Amino acid sequence: MDIVIASVGFGLVTASVLAIASVAFTMQFGITDVLNLSFGGVMIASAFIAYVVNNAGVNIWIGVLVAGVAGAIISYLINRFVLTPFKRRNTSPIGMVIVTLALGLILENLVLAVAGPNNVSYAMNSGPTLAVGAFELTALQIGMIALSLIIAGAIHALLRLTRLGKAMRATSCNAGLARASGIRTERVIASTWLITGALCGISGAAFAMNSGSFGSSSAELFLVVIIASVFVGGVGQPYGAMLGALLLGLVTEVSAAFITPDYKEVIAFIILLGVMALRPQGLIARATV
Repeated sequence: MDIVIASVGFGLVTASVLAIASVAFTMQFGITDVLNLSFGGVMIASAFIAYVVNNAGVNIWIGVLVAGVAGAIISYLINRFVLTPFKRRNTSPIGMVIVTLALGLILENLVLAVAGPNNVSYAMNSGPTLAVGAFELTALQIGMIALSLIIAGAIHALLRLTRLGKAMRATSCNAGLARASGIRTERVIASTWLITGALCGISGAAFAMNSGSFGSSSAELFLVVIIASVFVGGVGQPYGAMLGALLLGLVTEVSAAFITPDYKEVIAFIILLGVMALRPQGLIARATV
């Protein structure tokens, strides 16, 4: 029983990291209509930029912010100079998926060429441990959970309380109608890539912190879990992505207490298949007008 309680703590940390990434991924898809398989490449590139900063003696939390800036810049450049030209040529959705997959491989191999094949680790202090029975979390892990909650609150405020958020929701529902209503959808999409790119970079650094060590291809399997949580929660639904991340984070870590951790991704896809069979629209369905 103690190992199950302890695994719940690990699950909350994993769910926090997964929630940040899943919200960014589902917003990119829901608003820009691009299934971005270069997401993992941007995550790991941002994580390595944070490593360079951290290796220079800067606190890891500053490195996380730097990773967010790096993710925003990389994602904006990807949209501006690669995806937008392809969309102007009316590239099919599957063609765009292939383009983003190629971009992800390019980013991973660039990181491999620059950083080398060896795994690296951040220089960070986990801090004191908060223990309630078998439930234990370090100060670093509590900080990651707090970061996820802050980002969740910020995304809620953005989507519900700001003009940009309302424009994002309108573009997500019907880009053509939003454009005809006077919303500058190109600016909305560019802003979306900046915001979600920042979240992608932050999630990359948080993922690296939670993993302990990471390399150029470390985010490949995590991208699989991100996609699973997005589809479990409901494609294009930020709140669904948060719910899916919480579910998968807890279940995969608790299941690892009974089976080998190598099968955590398999558990995530079993849950995905179950949800798709019983509720294909996801746990939170998109409202249809």
